Amino acid sequence: MVLRSFLGACLLSTSVLAHSAFAYDSAGLQIIVSKSTQSLAVYDNGELIKTSKVSTGKPGHDTPTGIFSILEKRKYHESNIYSNAPMPFMQRLTWSGIALHEGKVPNYPASHGCIRLPSGFAQSLYGKTERGVHVIVSNNPVEPQRIWHTTLFQPTVEQPDSKLLLSDVELRPAAFDPSLKVEVAMNEKTNSVTPKKVTRPDTKPLRILITRRGDREKMVDIQSMLTALGFDAGAADGLMGQRTISAINGFKRWKDLSEKGPVVTDAFVAALYASSGYDAPPAGQLQVRQDFKPLFEVPVGIKDANLPLGTHFMEATSVDHMSGRADWYSITLENHLPTSTMRRLGIDADKYDLQESASEVLDRIDIPEDARKRIEDLLVAGTSITITDLSHFPETGQGTDFITITRTAKNRS
Repeated sequence: MVLRSFLGACLLSTSVLAHSAFAYDSAGLQIIVSKSTQSLAVYDNGELIKTSKVSTGKPGHDTPTGIFSILEKRKYHESNIYSNAPMPFMQRLTWSGIALHEGKVPNYPASHGCIRLPSGFAQSLYGKTERGVHVIVSNNPVEPQRIWHTTLFQPTVEQPDSKLLLSDVELRPAAFDPSLKVEVAMNEKTNSVTPKKVTRPDTKPLRILITRRGDREKMVDIQSMLTALGFDAGAADGLMGQRTISAINGFKRWKDLSEKGPVVTDAFVAALYASSGYDAPPAGQLQVRQDFKPLFEVPVGIKDANLPLGTHFMEATSVDHMSGRADWYSITLENHLPTSTMRRLGIDADKYDLQESASEVLDRIDIPEDARKRIEDLLVAGTSITITDLSHFPETGQGTDFITITRTAKNRS
């Protein structure tokens, strides 16, 4: 591939290519770091515009690989861990201490986990990024590829000017909470042809995570269904406290199920879902954040759930609500799951090496239409989707986007 060959020839220069100055909208920006080549590439709307050499974590202080966002920017920062070491033009990727910053850049990994940048490049990049810009760290070089798929979100088309009648439509979250609603515009016929914009009160890009359901999501459902059936399971918080255990045992007595052994069994879950009028538990969960805060989440279907999802990142670089079209680019990353984790997630270990493309994985995802409608109403450039087998990592928390780790570091700087 011509682009890949050209990139390989340029990576050792401090900054090269196409535009001598950064000239782009950060909503379409992606920063990709390769540890094997000790290089960084900047893409704008899928086009390679800048490269630089870098220095990542040395042995024993490896830089984690995965999907990050810029959380904080400081022109000058001192390390809280390593003797107040200076970190000019710091762009934080995790609150535990991984960042892009100016530093010494030999032709090999030399940092304590951060990603060091040459001085001129660090300052230039700092001046053109914003909080929320994605940074992808991989072992081997990867590059964004144009993707089109019916599962990917497309913006709601702006309607002709008309009288809008608003009605509340339930959007079922993981907790089956009927208080979470989405407003849907109902248009009356009118002779007016003046364009009317879809209401988007907050234009910050959405961060969407599609993953397998974890113990928290499963317990939230259990608590919600038990309470709806008249068993007081307490707050639907995903934590199995004494009230939840008492409610589970009460349900088991009602259904003549054994109260011995594990509290939550397959027989209990099957009976609970059947009694609540639901099918088998959904395999996946879609979660949405905006402006570094949770927005909503819903269950989603995953076909062939015994097959791995892998790790895929997709970003909308151009969104047009007049035409109802968005341009999407995707990146597929290497994924590393221990056998014990695969067993816990219900993945066939002998099929884990099957690396499906982003399109093939999207074929397996079934997103509820009400959730799709809400996302497409709010869709703006820079909105991203991460699909991965594992749910949240501890790095995801207050003041972050979804942080996905594909291989952890032994130590953090």
